[in-house]
Amino acid sequence: MRSTTRHEESRQQSRSGAATVEFALVAPLFLTLVLGTVEMGTAINAAQTMNAAIREGGRLATMNYEANLAPGQTPNQKVIQDIRNFLTASGIPGDEVTITITHADGASAGSTFDLADPDNYLELFQITATVPYSEVSTFPMNYMSGQTLRAALVFRMARSNLSS
Repeated sequence: MRSTTRHEESRQQSRSGAATVEFALVAPLFLTLVLGTVEMGTAINAAQTMNAAIREGGRLATMNYEANLAPGQTPNQKVIQDIRNFLTASGIPGDEVTITITHADGASAGSTFDLADPDNYLELFQITATVPYSEVSTFPMNYMSGQTLRAALVFRMARSNLSS
């Protein structure tokens, strides 16, 4: 068996030191990439959840919902509350989400759309939800601080009945 010389031992130790230095240089970059990927995944998941909540709210808005309204509750309030409940159940703080129901086209685009108004029948309306990214972020580091997630869908006002 061959014994190692001092020169070989010294080379192995210096290579071990080089690997430590390389790791110290690459690890922060790798960690930043991994955490950034996780944060982007969180943002995409939250946006998809918001789209699903709006889709369900729009479905309710276009249905015959009168039997589901609480006394004194407007259809707009019911739809907004249902969207908030959907988001809360999905892990997004529904109370922090801003939800608007507005006209989607014509001269009144952007103004509040009244779901109870019969003059709005067959008109387009848009439901929009926005939330600050800081409310859905999984990490305390604010990689995307100041960003807002937004989801919006356009529907046509109509009434459909569930048949059995």
